[in-house]
Amino acid sequence: MNNILPVIAIYDIGKTNKKVFLFNEDYEIVYEKTTTLTEITDEDGDACEDVQALTTWVTTSFEEIQSLDAFEIVAVNVTAYGASLVHVDANGEPVAPLYNYLKPYPEDLQKAFYEKYGGVVKVSQHTASPVLGSLNSGMLLYSIMKTKPEIYSKIKYSMHLPQYISSRITKKICSEITSIGCHTMLWDFTKMEYHDWVYREGVAEKLAPIQSTDDIIEVDLQKGKAKAGIGLHDSSSALIPYLINFKEPFILLSTGTWSISLNPFNNSPLTAEQLQQDCLCFLSYKGVPVKASRLFAGYEHEQQVKRLAAHFDKPAGYYTSVKFDPAIIQKLKFLPAPRKDTNDITDFPSRSLSLFDCYEEAYHQLIADIISRQIISTKLVLEGSCEIKRLFVDGGFGRNPIYMQMLSDAFPDVEVYAASVAQATALGAALSIHGHWNKKALPANIIDLMYYHSNKQAEGRT
Repeated sequence: MNNILPVIAIYDIGKTNKKVFLFNEDYEIVYEKTTTLTEITDEDGDACEDVQALTTWVTTSFEEIQSLDAFEIVAVNVTAYGASLVHVDANGEPVAPLYNYLKPYPEDLQKAFYEKYGGVVKVSQHTASPVLGSLNSGMLLYSIMKTKPEIYSKIKYSMHLPQYISSRITKKICSEITSIGCHTMLWDFTKMEYHDWVYREGVAEKLAPIQSTDDIIEVDLQKGKAKAGIGLHDSSSALIPYLINFKEPFILLSTGTWSISLNPFNNSPLTAEQLQQDCLCFLSYKGVPVKASRLFAGYEHEQQVKRLAAHFDKPAGYYTSVKFDPAIIQKLKFLPAPRKDTNDITDFPSRSLSLFDCYEEAYHQLIADIISRQIISTKLVLEGSCEIKRLFVDGGFGRNPIYMQMLSDAFPDVEVYAASVAQATALGAALSIHGHWNKKALPANIIDLMYYHSNKQAEGRT
């Protein structure tokens, strides 16, 4: 019995991969299981998550990890993608599809809604939500009420996906602030409560009581009892390791398909201009607004390296072997400006590759063009902020030395670091209820950092 390891189980539900992890008290992963599920279609023929298959996987995998002899599950929590509501009856069983946040939104309904409640700018500023159609989960619930009354009448509660997954373990139904607060059009950031429309339309009756993110529910397991969290939104969860480890103001630039600049130290309201440029706010696990901006930079990089590989007859992954070369940067300064196309993510698609002598030159230009737009995007969350000391970059671009050096040069007054956290989203969910299950101190070494010295900073001191 003494060799049994106490662990916390974390469900990390992504759009593609569904994972369950076991972390020990030192927050090391000691078990991992992953699955992918085939999408189905809703009654309108739009692709959506198979909520029944997901429910079955959670139930069966939870039974499996409870039966593992080497571990004792003493806690469990959930993190999952946001913007998606699960609609259940009084018994907590789904009564509607898990509608996809990419589902087309009725334009006439959307127009009528904003006209009724003061216009797009006013509602967006109050809810810190750009107009994103079904990606505004509150608007999707509004659409069900207006266009699918037969389904709406069956709904006892609508809750975001993290809380639904948690409810399958705890048998308790609740709402939680990190999911409610992330571009849902439900939460009024000027009042820090639901927006007036939620009450006036009666939607509030469909939303379960709000519980604190660090609340726990005791559940019975095969080998005893465990303390279960109520789940949290994945973006908020991924930020938690940084909030715990760093107290001085910082920005986290989370890079993947999207490059998302997150500033947890900016309490200024979103302006109309910021909303038009795809800024939003969400709430941290402590209920503090986090200002965010995003750039489709990872997608741009993926598309353009294919173009480079074809033009220069190189392998698709050749860019990973390219080293940062300041001499190339100097040479590129003399290239003519490209023609302007406002539909381009960066200037690079408009550049003729015949201008470059080699792949290396063109790739440096690609990164320079991405950085020029990244500067604009990141500065949006710096406006109205306290002084920022550090900028952490995680994800794909954090492993790209050319990108990192150029970013460091673009922000010479800020310490720029490549940051790496193993399974940051799942780890954040575990850390959020640390005090309820883990007797050890919070770890101080969960983030690996690599500092990039700014060449411009060095120039300024000479």
